[in-house]
Amino acid sequence: MKLTITNALYSTNESFYISNDDYETLDWKSDKPKPTKEWCENKVKAMQAEVDSQEYARSRKLDYPDIGDQLDALYHAGVFPANMAARIKETKDKYPK
Repeated sequence: MKLTITNALYSTNESFYISNDDYETLDWKSDKPKPTKEWCENKVKAMQAEVDSQEYARSRKLDYPDIGDQLDALYHAGVFPANMAARIKETKDKYPK
């Protein structure tokens, strides 16, 4: 995911209009001071670094089995404490497939 100046501006929670992510077209609608182009570029770099640092998590999330399937496998493997296993069995018996 590639972030842009527009993403940096959205992070301000202020009103603005920008065309084609071109800072020169920025129409700042807020009473607060307009961010500089340098601020926007630095904000994009910082935000991009954060997004890039979490790429592994997004990739893993797609490959992991569903959490329900993971928990069901643990239940069937007998890994849960007895009281948790009893509670799960009670629910499974109450609502059979």
